[in-house]
This record gives sequence, C-alpha cells and structure tokens, in this order.
Amino acid sequence: MAETTQSRGPVKESAWAPLRVRAFRVLWLAQVGSAIGTWMQTVGAQWLLVEEPGAEALVAMVQVAAMLPALVLALPSGALADILDRRRMLIGVQLFQACVAVALAALTVAGRMTPALLLAFTFLLGCGMALSLPAYQAFIQDLVPRAQIRSAAALGGVAVNGARAVGPALAGLIIGQVGAGAVFALNAASFVVFALVLLRLRRPAPSMEGTPERFTSAIRAGQRYVRNSPAVRRMLLRVGLFVLPGAALWALLPLVASRLLGTGPTGYGVLLAALGAGAVFGADLLPRLGTRLSPNRLLLVAGAAFTASLLACVLVHNLVALAILLVPAGTAWLWVLMTVTGALQVFLPGWVRARGLSMYNIVFAGGQAIGAFLWGLLAQWWGLVPTFLAAAAVMALGTATVVLWPLHNVAGLNRELAVLPDPVLADEPDPEQGPVLVTLTYTVEDSRMPAFLDAMAKVRRSRLRTGARSCELYQDGADPSQFVQVSEYDTWGEHLRQHTGRLTVADHELYGAAAGLATGPPRVRHLFLPRARS
Repeated sequence: MAETTQSRGPVKESAWAPLRVRAFRVLWLAQVGSAIGTWMQTVGAQWLLVEEPGAEALVAMVQVAAMLPALVLALPSGALADILDRRRMLIGVQLFQACVAVALAALTVAGRMTPALLLAFTFLLGCGMALSLPAYQAFIQDLVPRAQIRSAAALGGVAVNGARAVGPALAGLIIGQVGAGAVFALNAASFVVFALVLLRLRRPAPSMEGTPERFTSAIRAGQRYVRNSPAVRRMLLRVGLFVLPGAALWALLPLVASRLLGTGPTGYGVLLAALGAGAVFGADLLPRLGTRLSPNRLLLVAGAAFTASLLACVLVHNLVALAILLVPAGTAWLWVLMTVTGALQVFLPGWVRARGLSMYNIVFAGGQAIGAFLWGLLAQWWGLVPTFLAAAAVMALGTATVVLWPLHNVAGLNRELAVLPDPVLADEPDPEQGPVLVTLTYTVEDSRMPAFLDAMAKVRRSRLRTGARSCELYQDGADPSQFVQVSEYDTWGEHLRQHTGRLTVADHELYGAAAGLATGPPRVRHLFLPRARS
C-alpha cells in the first residue's frame, strides 16, 4: 500500500499532557462525569426494554433514538457553535438536558414509562447531545496549545469510552438494587454539574473580524468546505465504513448478555466495562504505537481486532472470557475514532472547525443510528448469531478498503491563518451587497499551461472551500495565453472573509504556486451589479 498517510514522528509529550492545563482538566473531569451519566442512561433505557415484545428491535431503537438527532441537528449546531459564544451555548444545552432527564426519572419512578415514551425522551437527550458536541469539541481547542490538540481529542475519547468502564457497571448495580429511575436521576445531576463547571470557566469569546456570519450562510459555507476538501471527505468515509458494522456490537450487546450468556444487568455492565477499559488502554498505547504504525496501518489493525470481537460475541459463551475478548474492541474503537478526529481537528481551520466536526458527528451518529436499526431488524429476522457473523464480514470488508481509499497525507500543511491585504476599490461597498464577481486574469506561456491548469484546479477547490459560491477558469478565444478565473460570492462580506480569517497559509501557497507559473502577477477585478445613480 502506498504511503499516503500522516507522517510519523517522535512523540514529544504524553497523551495526558493537556491535563496539565487547569481549565482543560476541570472541563475534562466534568465531561467524564457527564459521560458516566450518559452510559448509565443508555443501560437503564435498554434494560427496561429487554423483556418487552420485539425486544430485538426496541433495544436497537434506543441507539437509533439517541443518534438520529445528529443527522438533523449536527450541521446547524456546528454553524451556531462557529457564530455564537460556545460557552453560553453549552450551558443552555446542559440545562435543557437536565430538565429532560428529571422528567424521565420522575415518570419512571411513578411507573408511567412506556417504550414509546422512553424512546421519545431518549430522542430529546440525543438532541441535546447533537447540539452540544460540535461546540464542545471546538471549545476545548481554545484551552490547550496547538501541539496538544490531538492529545486533547484522544482524551475526549478516553472520557467517553472510559466512562463506559464505570457507568454501565454502576448502572447494573443501581438498577438491580433500586431501579432505572435512580439511574436517570443521576444522569440529570451530571448535566447540572457540567453546567456549573462551564459557568465558573470564564473564557473570553474569540474576536471576530468583519461582519458576523448569518446562520444560513454559515451552514452553506460549512457544506461547501467539506464538499471541496478531499482530505476531509476521506476521513469521513473511513469513519462511516467502521461505525456502520461496529454499531451491531453496541446495539445488540444487551441481548448477548441476557440471551446468550444468561446474565442480568450486572453482566451487561461487565461487558461494557471491558469495552471501556480497552479504550483507556488504547489511549495510553496510541501515542507510542503512532511512532511505529502509520494511521492507515493503524486502521487495518483496529478493523481486524474489532472483527474478531464481533465474532467472539456469538462464539464465546462465558462471561469472563467474552469480557476479555471485548477489550481489543474498545481499544480498536478508540484508535479509529481518535485517529480520524485528531487529524480532523488539526486540519480544520478555526473559522469552520465546529462545522467540520459536525459533519464528522453526522457520519458517526448516522452510522450508529442506521447500523443499529438495520442490525436490530436482522437480529429479529435471522437471530443473533447470523447477524453478528454478517456484521463481522462487513467490518472485515470495510477494513480492507483502507488499501483502496487510505487517509490523505496532510502532514506538513501549514494550517495557520493567512491575512491578505484589503481590496482596493473606489468606494467601500456594503458588506451585504451582492452578488460579487472576483476575476483574476493570468498570462501563461504555452510550455507552462499543463502545470498552470493543474495548479488552478487546486486553487478552485480552495476558493470554493473558503466562501465562493462558484469558481471557474476560462481561456480567451482570441488570445489563448490569457486565462480568467471567475469566482462568485453571495455578498461582499463573504468575499472579505477570505482576506481576514478563512485562508490558511497552505491555501495562500496554492495561490502563489499558480501565480508563479504565469507571466507577471494576475490582474484582479471586483465586479458588482450596477446601481442606479440618484
């Protein structure tokens, strides 16, 4: 396999280095507590449905209800997180989730909880998760040095997956002794604690140059960025191909515990705890392993390990043995998601970071929701054993595609922002004036035309990523040495954002490489719709 991945280099700091930053450490501990509450909520919801008619589909629907909101809300929430105060947004969402969790606990204790109502409350909590996740993922990057962003992303995975080692086990004990209502109440308390931590963590809002983005234009800009970024699209593909078959494990593990192993909620908690322990182990091992394996080879190893664990779920009928064999699955899950998430967070420029991460969340949550729904139906029709065998086959096939569609090499790209000079115009237009055409005219010698056309194709993607609604290159019919690139922007303010906070140094280098192939600098023109003179 051709080496097209991130370059490997010596690890200078421990994976736990971001915890030395007090603000990050406090927020991370709050995230751990909230994640424990979320896993307790999941176990409580799934276990309430295990004895219901059609339990195979109902148990899987808990995952669907929790993940489905991300398909609808992730991109809008990413846009909001990029244009609003992320801290205040997070506080509001935590309080909303606390209210939902309190109502869920009260109705459960009162004995009024039905499967439909339980799924509805799970959906509302999923809405809160979809709204908060992009804002949180982008917010924590303001708390640590850039060199520690990958480690901070990995620690986020440790918080979520490590909570799996504690939350399910606690939930199993509490459900067995008190009931699911107590589990739901503790989840509500975790949201309140998280909100209080955010209230005390007073971080100044980052300054924004130019006019603020409007909500709808921010969504369109985020979509254009991902659509015109091959590196980001490949990262999302790798996540989708891993999560879709992997969802079978999370959706159907309660049935493995109750029907194939004959254990109660405590046994189910032990299996989830093994997965969480594997994730914590994987986080500690990942930095050292990253010096020996490229990200693409790491994906191959992780996919093979998860495939083996899927097979073990239906071929091993001893609780302790299966728990041991699920540890590699937890490790593999963290390796894949944190390898991609870390690369994505480092690659995305700040102005679109939350929106790019929201697209990741859409793929991740969508893969889990669709996968859980499909695997739940197959389990109801075929049974657990054939379903897990099919999921293992799909996982193995998806892992093999790493050879065909590896992660792109983005090592060495300078992701710092490049500020360009202000355009020179006779009058300063209104930022909302538009549409606007920006043309650059190049003179290119015949011998340089092939290289110039290749360079301008990269420039085109860059302009589309950073705000242009369309961008095309035209050749003069009367003088073939003349090329005109025409970019269209919805408003003048949208174009100005390319000058003040959207272009990275890597983008600017693409422009410089194209201009270097022309004879002299390009002629730049800014064209507006004519306005009648008074």
